[in-house]
Amino acid sequence: MRAYYYKNKPMSTKQHTLNGPISFSGKGLHTGVNVNMTVNPAPADNGIVFRRTDLEGQPTVPALCEFVTDTSRGTTIEKDGVRISTIEHVMSALWSMGVDNAIIDIDGPETPIMDGSAKDYAESIVKTGLTEQNAERKYYEVTEKMVYTIPEKGVAIIIYPDDEFSVSVHVDYNSKVVGNQYAVLIPGDDYATKIAPCRTFVFLHELEPLFKMNLIKGGDLDNAIVVVENPVSDEQMKHLEKIFNKKDIKVTGGYLNNLQLRANNELARHKLLDLLGDFALLGVRIRGRVWATRPGHFANTEFMKQMHLTIRREGVRPRFKYDHRQPPLFDVNAIRNLLPHRYPFMLLDRVFHLDGNSVAGIKNVTINEPFFQGHFPGEPIMPGVLIVEAMAQCSGILALSTVEEPQKYSTYFLRIDNVRFKHKVVPGDTLQIEVEFTEPIRRGLATASCKAFVGETLVCEALIMAQIVKNQQ
Repeated sequence: MRAYYYKNKPMSTKQHTLNGPISFSGKGLHTGVNVNMTVNPAPADNGIVFRRTDLEGQPTVPALCEFVTDTSRGTTIEKDGVRISTIEHVMSALWSMGVDNAIIDIDGPETPIMDGSAKDYAESIVKTGLTEQNAERKYYEVTEKMVYTIPEKGVAIIIYPDDEFSVSVHVDYNSKVVGNQYAVLIPGDDYATKIAPCRTFVFLHELEPLFKMNLIKGGDLDNAIVVVENPVSDEQMKHLEKIFNKKDIKVTGGYLNNLQLRANNELARHKLLDLLGDFALLGVRIRGRVWATRPGHFANTEFMKQMHLTIRREGVRPRFKYDHRQPPLFDVNAIRNLLPHRYPFMLLDRVFHLDGNSVAGIKNVTINEPFFQGHFPGEPIMPGVLIVEAMAQCSGILALSTVEEPQKYSTYFLRIDNVRFKHKVVPGDTLQIEVEFTEPIRRGLATASCKAFVGETLVCEALIMAQIVKNQQ
């Protein structure tokens, strides 16, 4: 299956990995070290993980924002003393083109810079193609505006609620050569041709400090755009020839030895490329609209750390949206045809989502529930065991959906583990129950992760095992 995230966007919301390994060789931009890197397919829910094959034990570092330790002209992740630098270009290509899971073997401390863009990465992903996996993608849905700013540097990143992910980038460095530049990426755009080919850049006056910081050892005029603001003296030109080990260097149109840009806003597009790579370190996909002014690796990754903390504070949120205006997949009568439960023990009113791996249903809690007479007089609270029972009934719908003629089968629950009650449920609440298989069904045994929400709040979770049994009659 050849598919990537922008252009020909997969209809499926399933996770994807590569069809096969893709390999790259080259020098690191800042270390100048020659490295070999292979991006391998990985199982569902693995995420993107770097593996240092040159070190004893081949230690791994997950590509997540909590492991970012340095953002000096690139993004570096580190865990237990193991570092990988300048990961933003390969991360941008993988994440933006739909790769959710990969193990990246690398035999050095920094990814190869290639031509300063993500073009080679993107082309290899398109050529190799993606494989759909049997697990849903994980999303963080932005519900309110979030802002990160560095006022003294004119940096601002804002994300707004939206149904899909899009990015707008504005850069203004007070440069007469660069000017004001804008770049956007919206669903339907082709990342591989619009964003991936855009190269990294540096201003001429930044070169000397970077060399003194022991950076850009692998930088040359073939993998970076050098912006020249002011006239360059003959003495400076000779110095540049020595730095780059290249003769006949010249300035053309405000760029050093760069005769043709790949886009008139290539610099803004590259900043967008970097932002996508850094945002991938959140580890889940985002539904939201991003507006960024003068973004950089520090701001990008700090914003992701801020968002990561927000996700942790908010806890688990519902994966599926319930719209009462839409007809249910199963109403009460359809549920009665599948499950043997009857009043007063029928605790599922509707099923509004069902696929091969997950189900979502609704239980409306009213004051007329008979259990409120004794639980508790003066303070009606839905018993926790009945919340678990409602989750179990929803699990039964999912389990029975895997067999032909489900009316001829029943589910018998064998085990309930890791039950956690988070909040009380009271009259007037609507329980949204979500159930997902945690492993394939074997010999009629189904194991599922169950969660119950009231609004956005998780009220109960449990792991349930059941057996699917054919009825005697």
